[in-house]
Amino acid sequence: MPPESAEHEATIMAWPCRAELWEDLMTAAKAEYSVVANAIGEFEPVIMVASSSADAAEARAALSGHVEVVEIPLDDSWTRDNGPVFCLDDQGRRAGIHFGFNAWGGKYAGWDRDEQAGGELAERYGDRVYHAPLVLEGGSVIIDSAGRVVTTEQCLLHPNRNPHLSRAHIQSALQDYLGAVEIVWLGRGLVEDRDTDGHVDLIAAFTDTGSLLLQSRPPGDPNHERMAENRERAQQAGLDTMDFDPLARAEIGGQAVAHSYLNLYQCNHAVIVPLAGGANRDADEQAVDLLGRAFPGREVIGVAGLTLAFGGGGPHCITQQIPARRHQP
Repeated sequence: MPPESAEHEATIMAWPCRAELWEDLMTAAKAEYSVVANAIGEFEPVIMVASSSADAAEARAALSGHVEVVEIPLDDSWTRDNGPVFCLDDQGRRAGIHFGFNAWGGKYAGWDRDEQAGGELAERYGDRVYHAPLVLEGGSVIIDSAGRVVTTEQCLLHPNRNPHLSRAHIQSALQDYLGAVEIVWLGRGLVEDRDTDGHVDLIAAFTDTGSLLLQSRPPGDPNHERMAENRERAQQAGLDTMDFDPLARAEIGGQAVAHSYLNLYQCNHAVIVPLAGGANRDADEQAVDLLGRAFPGREVIGVAGLTLAFGGGGPHCITQQIPARRHQP
């Protein structure tokens, strides 16, 4: 699996469609998805999956000409998690890896269409397809150019995903299907993470140079001990870590949410980072400044992201990169 910083052929996204998740914020969610898609579209092609002809028409009206809309039945719109993971072989050919999907351990009723869509997307954009024998969401793993996968025990070892698989079996699957050469196990994700059981992409991101940006929190914060333990584990594994302190908190849709700036997306030549706005403008500015220094060769593009945080994620959670082949087969 190439790192996210490698060259992309395109980005896959999906148009919001699960009404019980977004409720009164559905219009706001579609607006934020549109902004993310159009921002990425300035740097690389975007493929937006729509669940119905009505959704497809709505998406086309909101999206730029850089975004292609395709119709595939869906249950939800978190392409990072139900979509395929793409890998390259030593000749540059691309494989789509289709993992099982069960709506984050059965948290939402109805996920068959999402699970099937992942397989269809793997078929469309991979030169060949492998079906991995375990449930795994793309947001639960990140990888660097050396093949080191970073994940959390809280998520990958959770009994609501693969209760029949041991830690050793899961490690072996990551090696077999992602080409991982090493697995770095962090502990837990954010206390406020109510949906993903500790996805790593809410607390960590690799830079172009392979440094690991890690969420940090000051003493007294409910996440302080968790994040300090994660830093210790990463450093013991030999990773070059960079503390990243900004974390916004706000209320939206009647819920208190944590807004992670590290749930960013690296597209060609740019970093798409969610902003919280409102009372968090100082944190927004601090995050953009730190990310500008962490990604000096990329343009940092801030987009509204508070509604995405309400839904449980950010730009990284709603995107999946298709790495460019090193040659045309």
